[in-house]
Amino acid sequence: LKPRQIKGVPGFSQGPLPAPLLFDMDDEGENEFVSEQVNEIVKNAITKTLGTAQYNKDRVNAWSTQIVDDTLKELAKLNKPFKYVVTSIIMQKNGTPLHTGLSLYWDTKTDGVTCVQVGTDTMDCITTVFACMI
Repeated sequence: LKPRQIKGVPGFSQGPLPAPLLFDMDDEGENEFVSEQVNEIVKNAITKTLGTAQYNKDRVNAWSTQIVDDTLKELAKLNKPFKYVVTSIIMQKNGTPLHTGLSLYWDTKTDGVTCVQVGTDTMDCITTVFACMI
């Protein structure tokens, strides 16, 4: 096997290619990152955790932890070949804007990311899921 050239990085290669994976045609989509499916999991975790609660700075850490943990537990149940990273931000609505950004250097054919924003009357929650195929 020859090393694979990484696009956009002259002279840099990534070790030998792994042996191809064999899938039945019916199994092909089972190992893909499906953002709609992940978005639903995240929305459910946020709704379950925050419900109709009012912003409370003393509960933000517990809420964030609960959202991340619930999301990871549900993602694990999908039994897909991914490593996941989940982040969650909860911010009080007070007129101050929040700007976020991300940049990724990975294989867009196998890896995925999705970001879900849910707002209540008193707070906004932004949860991001990164999935890297293993």
